Amino acid sequence: MTNLLAVSLLLLLGWFWLDSLRAREIALGICRAACERRDLQLLDQAVALRRLGLSWGVNGVRLRRVYRFDFSEEGLGRRVGYLIMRGIDLEELSFGLPDQTQDL
Repeated sequence: MTNLLAVSLLLLLGWFWLDSLRAREIALGICRAACERRDLQLLDQAVALRRLGLSWGVNGVRLRRVYRFDFSEEGLGRRVGYLIMRGIDLEELSFGLPDQTQDL
C-alpha cells in the first residue's frame, strides 16, 4: 500500500510539473502577442509565477495561476503587467495602461 501511495504521489507531481510548464509557455506566448499588438517591448522574454490557487467554475476545479511580466513603452522605463490563467485558458491580461484607441 505504501508503494502505491508513493507512485501515485510521484505521478501527481510529474503531472503538475508538466502542466505548469505548458501553462507558462502559453502565458508567455500570449504576452508576446499582446505586446506586439500594442507596440510594447516585452522585457526579459519571461513571465514569473506570482500566485497559484484553485478555481471552481462551470467546468469544474482548475488551477488558477497569476503571472507577472515586465514591459517597456519606449525602451527606457520598466512597467509591470499581469496575466491570469485558469487552467490553460486566459482569464485576464492587464498592462495597467489606458486603452489605446485607433482613429479610423
